[in-house]
Amino acid sequence: MRISWEQYALDIAQTASSRSEDHHVKVGACALNSQRMVVSVGYNGLASGKDVAYDFWRNRDHRRKFMIHAEVNCLSLFKKGEAQMLAVTLLPCSSCATMIAGYGISKVVYKDIYERDTIALEIFDFYNIECIKYGN
Repeated sequence: MRISWEQYALDIAQTASSRSEDHHVKVGACALNSQRMVVSVGYNGLASGKDVAYDFWRNRDHRRKFMIHAEVNCLSLFKKGEAQMLAVTLLPCSSCATMIAGYGISKVVYKDIYERDTIALEIFDFYNIECIKYGN
């Protein structure tokens, strides 16, 4: 039996997350279009080309404001309306949720809940975006 498209996209997002340099939380995202083709992948991290000392990663609260979220990196690689589903290893934060709505994504699947910010669930409901916790 084949895995679902949701699981397929989440597996790709999980693999993308392994590229993150963040030692605390590694997040990945994968966007599929209406033909279920991969449009984009992204992971959380610093802007391309930005090198920092290892000590930067030790203070989670300090480095958090500099991090670019996986969803933002993923969304930046395609045009509005080109993707239908976004799979993310962690429930998007409220800021990412509004960006996802702006890109016309109609379905979001995620693996783990983001305890610090669950407002995304309300935002997805407001914009009629199907949101499913998938997996364990």
